[in-house]
Order: sequence, then C-alpha cells, then structure tokens
Amino acid sequence: MTQHPNLDPELAAAVEELVMPDLSRLTPSDLPALRAQAAAMVAASAVPDPLVTIEDLRVPGPEGDPDVRLRVYRPAEPVQVQLPCLYWIHGGGMVVGSPDADDPFAGHFVKEIGCVVVSVDYRLAPEHPDPAPVEDCFAGLLWTAKNATELGIDPTRLAVGGASAGGGLAAGTVLLARDRGGPALTFQLLVCPMLDDRDNTPSTAQFETAVVWNRAANVFGWSALLGDRKGGEDVSPYAAPARAHDLSGLPRTFIDVGELEVFRDECLTYAQRLAQAGVSTELHLYPGAFHGFDVIVPDAEVSRLAQATRITALRRALLR
Repeated sequence: MTQHPNLDPELAAAVEELVMPDLSRLTPSDLPALRAQAAAMVAASAVPDPLVTIEDLRVPGPEGDPDVRLRVYRPAEPVQVQLPCLYWIHGGGMVVGSPDADDPFAGHFVKEIGCVVVSVDYRLAPEHPDPAPVEDCFAGLLWTAKNATELGIDPTRLAVGGASAGGGLAAGTVLLARDRGGPALTFQLLVCPMLDDRDNTPSTAQFETAVVWNRAANVFGWSALLGDRKGGEDVSPYAAPARAHDLSGLPRTFIDVGELEVFRDECLTYAQRLAQAGVSTELHLYPGAFHGFDVIVPDAEVSRLAQATRITALRRALLR
C-alpha cells in the first residue's frame, strides 16, 4: 500500500497490517454482507462492562413511522442526582452500523464523564432514504428530552454527538431542534462529521484513495441517502448540514477531523462558519490522521490525544 507522506508514523505502521474491505466499489447488493460482517464483528468483540449498565427501549418514531430503538447507558453505581446526557448517533456512512457497535465508545463517555448516554438506532439508507435517518434521530432526541426525569437525566445538560455519518446526523438533528423550537441543547460533539453531499472540496479529490473511507465510498453513501438529489439544488440542510444558510443560534460546538481524510475541508469550513455565526466553536485538526484513526489504532499517541481532548470538552460542557 502506498502511504501518504504526511501519515503519522504510528498510524502508518498499523495501516500496513490492516485488512480493510474495498469500499471503492460498493453497490447496494454488497450491503447485506457488509452489515452481517459488521454485526458479527460486534458480537464477537462484545465484552460486558461491570461499570456500565445497558438498556434497550422502543420509543415512538416520527409520525406514521415505526418505533425507534434507543440504547441507554448508565453508570452501574446508582446515583441520587440527575446526570447530564449525551445523545449519541453512530456512524457507518448512512448505510451500515448500529448503537451496539459503539458500546465501548458510549461506555467510555459514561465512565469518564459520569453521564447517561442515549444512542439511537436510526433507519439506514438506501432502504430508508432521507429524511428517515435524521427524523428518527430527532424523534429519539425529543422522547429523551420529554422523559428526562424518568431516565435520571438533567434536561438542562443535554448534548448531541456523533461520529462520521453520525456526526452529520447529529449536526442535522441539532439544526432541527433549533428550527422546531426544541429541545434545548447545551452542546454538540461532532467527530469527523459527514456534512456535505456535493463532493467538491479539495480534500475529496486529494484523498480519493484515502485509508478507510475514500471518495468513492463517500459518493456511494450520499447517493444511498439522497438518490438523484445528491449534489443538486433540492437537498435539505438537515440531511447535509453544510447546506444550511444560517448557523446562528446553535449550541456550543466541538469538531475534530483528521488531516488525511475526505471530510477534512467540509469540517474546517463548517467550524469557521459556526464561529462567524457567533457559535462558540472548538476545532481540532489532527496531523497525519485518517478517518476513524482513533478507533482503528486506539493506542497511537495521536489517538489518545484525540480521545482525551473530546472528554475534556464534554466535561467542560456537561459538568458545569
């Protein structure tokens, strides 16, 4: 594998050992096998954490649509106070993934922050194109806020976060919350978010053969979500938040992204526009890092830095 000269040395050593599926030729017919493989990997690696309890709930979905599954993570040690909450949205390019795959991620937040994490199992494209995914996410958020007391959650300390496609859906969900009059949110945590369907930034061309999530896979994901509307005029900002004309009135925001990934420039631009709109914004660009680097190579120095930086930002936002 030819490696980018800027690739972090620790990540480069790990990349040599990676066996990754070829995402450059994805078709809808590949998805059942890809999803089954992902589910099998999650099941094989599942290790119960005695410090975290997990509960699955079924809650009302968008009007006229099926119920939505929420996976709720709490500290195993009972507490007598309402805890802050991170409402979490998993990644997977809009076409794969589930809350279960993020069990370690969510558990880490619970233990490090002392919060509740509520993770939403939204419907996947292309079987369920836009607006189904983001509407599922918003329905789950609305239910969480309305039932905060029963969940042991402090409704004044409710944040939304997500990674990759989940980061894009998190941004879209936060826009919906602003435009529909609630629920009130204190923070959004956008980890390498997928924000722009137009495939026209320098980084999309620069990293056409990027590690993990390349340009062709990104085009496939957006096409699955939007169909023929991808890249056109008729795309909602709730599906592709980079399309939003007005970013004012949003909660404090944290964005991070790797230097060597397709999403780099859309994330940098979104952060800049948020700041220009008066939103308090924290941005981290990790040198030599590819998409999902901290999950794939968690013990690399740059990965440990990224993980710790997110925890610090969440503590500052939720433990006030």
